[in-house]
Amino acid sequence: MSKPDQIEVENVNHPDRRHNVDATKYQAVRKTLLEILPAKSPGLTQKQVQEQIKAKLPDELFPGGAKSGWWAKTVQLDLEAKSIIVRERTTPLRWYRS
Repeated sequence: MSKPDQIEVENVNHPDRRHNVDATKYQAVRKTLLEILPAKSPGLTQKQVQEQIKAKLPDELFPGGAKSGWWAKTVQLDLEAKSIIVRERTTPLRWYRS
């Protein structure tokens, strides 16, 4: 169970494991990720996602983009587990909103 200032996240690669993260940072990254991902294929690559998220996240939460890559991946895996975004089976991998 998560604390009031935290949110429980899933991982599509490990469906039986969950952990809690800062809810404010999670929501900021989630909002940004869903804004930048296209609604259909072709999606964005991991590199494109990381670059765009880093540029758009609030500096007060992620000074100079600090840890934005870790947060982007954590939220991406959680949203995949919840079927909110889709991973394309391409090389390189790409994601889009479902």
